[in-house]
Amino acid sequence: MKNLLIIGARGYGREVHDLAKDCSGYNTEYTIKGFLDDKSDALNGFENYPEIISSVEEYEIQENDVFVCALGSVQWKKHYVEIVLSKGGKFINLIHPTSFQNTNAVIGNGVIIFMYSNISNDCIIGDFVTIQGFVGLGHDTKIGKWSHLNTYSFTGGFVVLEEETCLHTRASVLPNVTVRKGATVGASSLAIKNVKEGTTVFGVPAKVLNF
Repeated sequence: MKNLLIIGARGYGREVHDLAKDCSGYNTEYTIKGFLDDKSDALNGFENYPEIISSVEEYEIQENDVFVCALGSVQWKKHYVEIVLSKGGKFINLIHPTSFQNTNAVIGNGVIIFMYSNISNDCIIGDFVTIQGFVGLGHDTKIGKWSHLNTYSFTGGFVVLEEETCLHTRASVLPNVTVRKGATVGASSLAIKNVKEGTTVFGVPAKVLNF
């Protein structure tokens, strides 16, 4: 039996805790050991959760430990996952049983997929991608490592999301569009053409935001 540690004990960490309990491996392949977070009081006022054991930096990996990363920020997710990997830690997938993976869908390592998400035919999902609830991926969508797709976001067929991209809630990307590395599509926005690397686009149609 593996011991699952959840990186991050804030709001999203609490959601991932419940996802872990809903997945088929709970109490058959793993139990939940606790959280890793540098904010030791993050769970104060909340009941029915396991303890915060340590920060990621200070934690010493034990035999049978496995990990998932419950951080909504692409940059911080990458940062803390790489710390754990450098210590020899291993990550597992958490995939809700109500999600759908169609023919030839390929899913990487350390992936989190919430309820009622649809992964259509021949999609490729890279390592450490997070897919929130009710996301729809059109056929042949390719999602690069570290990316984060928020609730109700959508990709059409042959969309490419490069590494470290983010789709916010209800963002949509039309078929054959590429979102380049590190780019963000804002909430309720519609990307109708390729999104440049490192930019944030917003609106219908989505246009570059300058801060």
